[in-house]
Amino acid sequence: MVFDAHRHIGVLPAYPFYGGPPVHPDVTARATVKQLVADLDAEGTERALVIPNYGVPDPDVAFSFNELAVEAAGSHDRVRAGLWVSPRPEDAERTAAALALAGERGVRALKLSFLLGGRASDPACRPPLDRIFAAAERHGLVVHVHTSPGAASDIDEVGHLVEWYADRVPVHLVHFGGGMSGHIKLVGARFFDWIASGKRVYTDLSWAIGFAPHWLAREIERRGVGHDRVLFASDQPWGDFAGEHARMTAAVGGSELAARVFRDTFAALYD
Repeated sequence: MVFDAHRHIGVLPAYPFYGGPPVHPDVTARATVKQLVADLDAEGTERALVIPNYGVPDPDVAFSFNELAVEAAGSHDRVRAGLWVSPRPEDAERTAAALALAGERGVRALKLSFLLGGRASDPACRPPLDRIFAAAERHGLVVHVHTSPGAASDIDEVGHLVEWYADRVPVHLVHFGGGMSGHIKLVGARFFDWIASGKRVYTDLSWAIGFAPHWLAREIERRGVGHDRVLFASDQPWGDFAGEHARMTAAVGGSELAARVFRDTFAALYD
């Protein structure tokens, strides 16, 4: 059995990324709950946290998939939902509408990404972030945050959220820093320092560079902490289930850590 802590639902419109022609890169995206569940069956995925798809620079698109994620969680007990919310002040009304769904059946997370704008250290974003994390605390939800190297998604920026809020709210750092610099900062000390200081910080290694899962597994074993803070995630359709599963299996397969990564930590955090 595999529990997937991060995948998406909804098909994005074509968009002219990077000045090219309009394209549909999310080729395995799913538009319906039926299609999503068929994928889970084909993979052997017993549980999944499903989050609105995003990527085109139009927040309305991501917000529009919140109802679909809630529908998926309400229709199938094996599905949990994450809601798209935004740190941008100009998205305050849409975020308030999203937070109104936080008590719906199966909702277990709120999803933040600075890829569509905003920055953790921007004072204008602090009041929206306070409202988002207050709602998460009130409803017992996890806050998912995208990480990738540089700009507003770098762990140096996103790490502020761990410092400010993770005493009270679980923070799931998606992609474990998202690249070389983030991996080294996190495995080298920061991830374990946060855990030691009592921060409720979690991560997955979707998109991780090949060395990172092996190094993290070794550091968990060496330090004796962090075994209950790592989850498997496919990030479908932006990740690849088979590839992500193979990479994590190579790093932790056959160990006690494997049961936690592929099942137990998800059950503790999202069930």
